[in-house]
Amino acid sequence: MKSLEYEKANQISNKSIIQQIICFAIKHRRIMQCYLDKTGVYQAQHRLLMKISHDNNVSQKALATSLDVSTSTIAVSLKKLERGGYIKKEIDRGDNRFNRITITEKGLKVVEQSRQIFNTADHKLFEGFTQEEKDTLSALLQKLDKNLSKMGEELKS
Repeated sequence: MKSLEYEKANQISNKSIIQQIICFAIKHRRIMQCYLDKTGVYQAQHRLLMKISHDNNVSQKALATSLDVSTSTIAVSLKKLERGGYIKKEIDRGDNRFNRITITEKGLKVVEQSRQIFNTADHKLFEGFTQEEKDTLSALLQKLDKNLSKMGEELKS
């Protein structure tokens, strides 16, 4: 009986695992922000710039939808990026209500610098991991994501 109680007391709780995941995410974000500060672009602007680099000539509305933020939030960030010379906004010839966003040479340099930062950070983060360990971790995270998605769907209904 004591052995069973001892085993239960030493099991990692669900709450403990969730706290580890949250702490990991916070630490990762903080470290990545330190690296990305070297690019001269703030985190939200950086995310937007990366998205524009993948979808040049995108509209403000499409950006807002894909990043799940309001169009006014996008407008403020785009204005700052435009002032910094990272992007250009042009009125869509087919519909004057839309702005088409294109990335500039300066913006492309930041994107390339950022990609190098991500690659270096990813390599350092998984140092010492075998491919099997990465595969297992990925499978477990996919299960967690699936369960979260189910919870989200339950909340909608």
